[in-house]
Amino acid sequence: MLADDDSHHKYNSGTLDDTFSLFDDKRLVSILKHGNNQSLKISELLRTLEDWRNRYNITVIKECDRSDYCSGEFRDVVLGYNAVHGYVSLLICLFGSLANIFNVAVLTRRDLAAAPINRLLKWLAVADVFVMMEYVPFSIYRYMLLPRQEERPYAWAVYMLFHMHFTQLFHTASILLTLTLAIWRYIAIKYPSYGPSLCTDRRCSLAIILSFLLPPILCIPSYFVFTIHEEVSFDKTASKVASKVYYVDSNYEGVLYQLNFWVHAVFIKLLPCVILTIISAWLIRVLYRANSRKKMLKGYNACPASSVLVTNGNVFTRKLTKRSKAEKRTDRTTKMLVAVLLLFLLTEFPQGILGLMSGALGRCFFKRCYDLFGELMDALALLNGAINFILYCSMSRQFRTTFGQLIRNRCTATPRATSHTELQTTYV
Repeated sequence: MLADDDSHHKYNSGTLDDTFSLFDDKRLVSILKHGNNQSLKISELLRTLEDWRNRYNITVIKECDRSDYCSGEFRDVVLGYNAVHGYVSLLICLFGSLANIFNVAVLTRRDLAAAPINRLLKWLAVADVFVMMEYVPFSIYRYMLLPRQEERPYAWAVYMLFHMHFTQLFHTASILLTLTLAIWRYIAIKYPSYGPSLCTDRRCSLAIILSFLLPPILCIPSYFVFTIHEEVSFDKTASKVASKVYYVDSNYEGVLYQLNFWVHAVFIKLLPCVILTIISAWLIRVLYRANSRKKMLKGYNACPASSVLVTNGNVFTRKLTKRSKAEKRTDRTTKMLVAVLLLFLLTEFPQGILGLMSGALGRCFFKRCYDLFGELMDALALLNGAINFILYCSMSRQFRTTFGQLIRNRCTATPRATSHTELQTTYV
């Protein structure tokens, strides 16, 4: 390609005499003489320049190629993964789409849909399934079909721009839902007496609506930063046919470029991650205390069912009780949510740090590092959304039971009732 918006060209032509001999080319003389001819095609000039570049071994060095950001053997490892990312992401999306559909189906059952936590988990699955289903055609065309063709049509650039904003909006919605989920659980455990009055169905619905309304507002800078760019490319044949190539890239000049990375890194990524880290640490502390209490109760089980306590010469008898089923269910739910939050932090923290450094260090860091790790970060984000179904099944008995009933009801034919008595008996 001859032009690149983020590059400054350095020409290395060997000797000075060779450089001046460029003007001996008859095609150049003809183009200069007939420069005002309206019938002269710009592609002829570009083809001539391309021939000069190949003939005199003129190398085009981009400005960011001189940078040492993200260089070394580790870069080669990441590039090796990027070569197979299309197939990996396609498998993750197919499994994740099916898994999140199962999540929605289970969490909308009557015995689970009433709990606010389950409502948040349901809409989190909805956001994830939209991201994965849209990523499937993108992965097939971008990594399997597009590398085989020379053309980069304008329609592809339009779809690429749509894909970028669509996935960012719904992924941001999943971030806000995860943050709401953590805050909801923190209130329920920290303030159990105020939990029912604070975590109401109305406020849960408001939190869900805001989780889908805020992302379009937070992502406003990216609408203006990323636009469709145009280049001219030549095929590899001897005729050197010129064609236009369209691609999506950022505009580096202006305040919006810096603002976009700061908003994306700080408000969308790092700030939720910091809040989730604090809440996760507190939840882990609660689980640790519950585990210590469980061990103490096991130790007491080897002793009599009651213990004697002597205080100021008075003798009191204290009956030892086991943990209730509600406490055990609360601990299981908390463990499941902690696993979801930790997996989320593992995915989002690196993206936030890379975005923050891209805003601070400039476009060369973005081109050399953020673009390099883009496929790997996409895979982690997709895996984060796909693996929740496994966490629910492994850590929630109620989810497993409801899912099993759902599968059995779908796979087993419902017997038809032959009489009113049989119908009544069946449903009772």
